[in-house]
Amino acid sequence: MELLSMVGLIGGLVLLIILTMKGVNILIAGPISALLVALTSGMPLFAQLADEGEANFVTSYMTGFTGFIMSWYLMFLLGAVFGKVMEDSGAADSVSKWIVDKLGMKYAVLAIVIACAILTYGGVSLFVVAFSVYPMAISLFKQADLPRRFIPATLALGSVTFTMTSAGSPEIQNWIPIEFLGTNAYAGWEVSIIVAAFMAIFGYWWLRRIIQKAVSKGERFIDRESDPTFDTTRSLPNPFLAMLPLVVVLVISFIFHDKLAQSALILALLGGVIATYIVGRKYSQNFWEAFSAGTVGALIAIGNTAAVVGFGGVAKNVPAFTTAVEAMTNIPGSPLIGAAIAVSVIAGMTGSSSGGQSIALPLLAPHYMDMGVNAEALHRVVSISSGALDSLPHNGYVVTTIQSICGEKHSAAYWGVAATTVVVPLLGTALAIILFSLGLGI
Repeated sequence: MELLSMVGLIGGLVLLIILTMKGVNILIAGPISALLVALTSGMPLFAQLADEGEANFVTSYMTGFTGFIMSWYLMFLLGAVFGKVMEDSGAADSVSKWIVDKLGMKYAVLAIVIACAILTYGGVSLFVVAFSVYPMAISLFKQADLPRRFIPATLALGSVTFTMTSAGSPEIQNWIPIEFLGTNAYAGWEVSIIVAAFMAIFGYWWLRRIIQKAVSKGERFIDRESDPTFDTTRSLPNPFLAMLPLVVVLVISFIFHDKLAQSALILALLGGVIATYIVGRKYSQNFWEAFSAGTVGALIAIGNTAAVVGFGGVAKNVPAFTTAVEAMTNIPGSPLIGAAIAVSVIAGMTGSSSGGQSIALPLLAPHYMDMGVNAEALHRVVSISSGALDSLPHNGYVVTTIQSICGEKHSAAYWGVAATTVVVPLLGTALAIILFSLGLGI
C-alpha cells in the first residue's frame, strides 16, 4: 500500500506539473492531481466516509485552500488594487519613463530587478511585489521592445532569489529557522553577502543573455488589448512624486513589520493606494474602474495560488509523504548537504519554500544541533535551499505571476523563470555549503 501511495504522490506531482505546463487552469489541475494522490493512498474522499480523526480528501484539500485565502486575501486584494491604481494614475509610466531616460533602454531589465529587490528586502510580500511592479515592467518592456514572456522571470529574479533568503531579509523564508535554531535574521551574514551577490550578478547576466538570444531570433514585444497604454502625449505625474506610493509601502512595511508581521502589509498597501490617489488623482483616467479591475485580478490570483496549496494539504496527509520526509531528513554525509537536499525536495513536493522549511526543520534541527552543527551555517543553507525546487511549475508564486499577473502561458514563460529561480538558487546553495565548509562565517 505504501509503495502505491509513493507512486501516487510522485504521479500526482508530475501530473500537476504537466497540466500546468499544458495550460490547464490550475483551479482544475490542482484538485485532479490531489485526487490522484488521495485515491492511490486509500484516503477517504469525504468526511462522512472517514473514521474519527482520519484525514479525508475534501477536508484536506479545502483546509489548505481556504487557510491560504484566510491568511492572504486582504494582502492580495490591496496589492492588486495598488498595482492597478499605479497604472491608472500614470505613476507607473512616469517612473518607468524616468528610468529609461536616465539609464537608457539597455538597463530596462535591471531597473525592474532593482525595484523588486528593494521592495522585497523592505518587507513587502513577494506576491504583492509582482502586482506592484508589473505595470512598470510592462511599460519598460514595451518601450525597450523586449519579448513580454520574460517579464515573469525578471520579476522573479528580483523577488525570490537573492533578496528572499538573504541575511537580514524580513521575508518569512529567512525567519522560520530562527524558532528552531535559536539564531537571528542575520545568521551567516558573511557568506550570505557573497552568495546574494553571486545570485544577483550571475542571474542578471544569464537572464539578459536569454532575452538577447530571443531578440536575435526576431522576438519582439507584442501588444494586447488588455495592456495599459503608454500614451506619449499623456501628461504624467512628476516621477519623484510617482515614486512616493512605493516609498510609502516600503516605509510603513518596515516600521510595522516586527510588531504586526504579515499584517503590516495591509497598512502599507492601504497607505500606498491612498498615496497613489493623492499623487495621481488629476492624472487618473478612471480610478474606481482601476479599483474594480484590481479586485477581480486579486480573486483570480489568490484562487490560483490556493489551488496549489490545497494540493499540498492533501499530499501532507498521505503515508508516502511521511516516508519521503523521513528519508530526506536522514540523508547520510555532510549535515549541510543533507539539510539542503531535504528542505529543497520537500519544498518541491509542497510547492512552497516556507512549507519545505516548516516540515523539515522540526525533524532536522534537534538532530543536527545535537551533532554540533553550526546553527548559523545551517540557518543560511536551509533558507537559501528552500528557494530552489520550490519554484517548480506548480509553485503558487510561479502560477500567480505567470498566469494571473502577467497573462502568459507556462510553456512560453516558465523556462526563463526556471533559470532564475531554480538553477540560480541551487548554485547559490552549493556556493554557501562550500564557503561554510571552508570555515567562512563560522
